[in-house]
Amino acid sequence: MNETPPLFIFDLVTFKRHLPSFNCMTRQEFKSNILPIKNKLFRFSFNILNDVAEAEDVVQEVFIKLWHKRDGMNQINNVEAWCMRVTRNLSIDKLRSKHRRLEPIKEGFDMKDDTPDPFRQTEGSDLFSKIKNLMRALPDKQRMVMQLRDIEGLSYQEVADALEISLDQVKVNIYRARLAMRKELVKINLTPKTI
Repeated sequence: MNETPPLFIFDLVTFKRHLPSFNCMTRQEFKSNILPIKNKLFRFSFNILNDVAEAEDVVQEVFIKLWHKRDGMNQINNVEAWCMRVTRNLSIDKLRSKHRRLEPIKEGFDMKDDTPDPFRQTEGSDLFSKIKNLMRALPDKQRMVMQLRDIEGLSYQEVADALEISLDQVKVNIYRARLAMRKELVKINLTPKTI
């Protein structure tokens, strides 16, 4: 029972080798319930950290925690909300420790190609950048609620569970976030009609 979790969660082949030892979750249940939320978890973490590598690390840590909790999976009412909550907590922990050790780049270190990938090309579009910057300007709680509700499509109750706040707080924060976004969009002449 003390098997070590796979080192690279995103390597499904490696991870599948460990799946038969799930007592409460079959391989098919894992594939159908857990893997589909990987991208949601990544986007949520990336929204908090603004760092691809750090967000990937957070998602990997979430899956490792899930691995260690595999025997108690039946005690979790909403696995997606649990994963979102763990993702939020780990992302905030990483953000708080952002004063981490930064090592200088060694001489002769090969830099990767500067050609932007499709994600970076989309990110570079003017409209996307403006909306992204407006969202980043929102208070943390409003930004997280808007990310989970409007971008990730979680229900109000799932957002409340993920962020460990009341349903009323979710509704108030989503209302305030949308109102703030609408006001800022009007200021820069980007109303829904012009988008």
